[in-house]
Amino acid sequence: MKAGAELFSALALFLLIGAVFTQRSSVRTKKPTRRPVTTRKPSVPKPAEPAQPEPQEPTDFPPPILGPPSIYPDCPRECVCSPSYPNALNCENHNIRVIPAIPSRTHYLYLQNNYISEVTAESFLNATEIRWVNLANNRIHRIDKNVFEKIPALLYLYAQRNNLKEVPAGLPASLEQLRLGRNRISKIPAGAFNKMRNLTLLDLYHNQLSDSDLGKNTFKDLKSLMQLNLAHNVLKKMPAGVPNTLIQLFLDRNRIDDVPKGYFEGFTHLAFVRLNYNQLSDKGLPKSVFNITTLLDLQLAHNQLASVPLFNGHLEHLHLNHNTIENINGTQICPYSLQADQSDLSVVPRLRYLRLDGNHLSPPIPLDVIMCFRHLHSIVI
Repeated sequence: MKAGAELFSALALFLLIGAVFTQRSSVRTKKPTRRPVTTRKPSVPKPAEPAQPEPQEPTDFPPPILGPPSIYPDCPRECVCSPSYPNALNCENHNIRVIPAIPSRTHYLYLQNNYISEVTAESFLNATEIRWVNLANNRIHRIDKNVFEKIPALLYLYAQRNNLKEVPAGLPASLEQLRLGRNRISKIPAGAFNKMRNLTLLDLYHNQLSDSDLGKNTFKDLKSLMQLNLAHNVLKKMPAGVPNTLIQLFLDRNRIDDVPKGYFEGFTHLAFVRLNYNQLSDKGLPKSVFNITTLLDLQLAHNQLASVPLFNGHLEHLHLNHNTIENINGTQICPYSLQADQSDLSVVPRLRYLRLDGNHLSPPIPLDVIMCFRHLHSIVI
């Protein structure tokens, strides 16, 4: 019995030693495999492609925006027809390329802020009662003269911010306001404003008009004109033949260097004159050229003036900032004698605002200026 137990223990020990030996022999140290060293070619950077310039105009226009269903069967889908304003057709900001057929009931037509390139008569065949057309901020380069034959009662035409190169031909005599600012107009055809006796506002701001484009007869038929805006063109001279009915004359940002003597004679209502950002000097201003009894606001900023020009006692606002003025003499520029009776305020000069900053002046304000202009509320120096 004891011999059997010892035999069993010996057998178990033998098997255990065999198992350990087998496990150790199966574990082998793997040598790391090395890849053959290869010589890599240095990477050569590709030459940068030249940047393509951005197109000046969008190559793909956004799709037209269709308006909601309307109770009016003649309402174009590209527009909005409100029951509250049955005579108005609202087509602005709808990405329109071509003007749709205009309903005959339309008096007010809004087409601004679209992609319209030309205006033809076909769209206005039935729209003979139109009074107001707004074509601002499109891409219009041509307006067919036959358009205005279809709308002979037109009162207001707004076509600023387009690509027109000349004033449209065939404008109706009924017009009261014509806005053509911010185009590329360099030509006013002969007779463009013929028989337009009702026109009160003509805006040609920010175009390319020169002296040769404004003949002495260009404005001769504008017997009711009250505001003329020729600012931001390339004029070197004061425009000829300007109607004496004007109240506002704007000539800022041109190249004007003189005002002819007696230029403003005959003007009976002129109240606002703006000649900022020109090339005016003392030599180019006759002594009393601005002695106009109706003038209320005179702006001569950003010029080359070395002295304060004479002006009338009715003037209320005078802008002379950013010139070359070195001194100001109240006795010389005062529109009336300092020895006169100052108790009567009705004869005291009415100047209330005087701007002189940007010159070669320094405080204090001369006493004779204060004594003369007793209505002054603000003076900038």
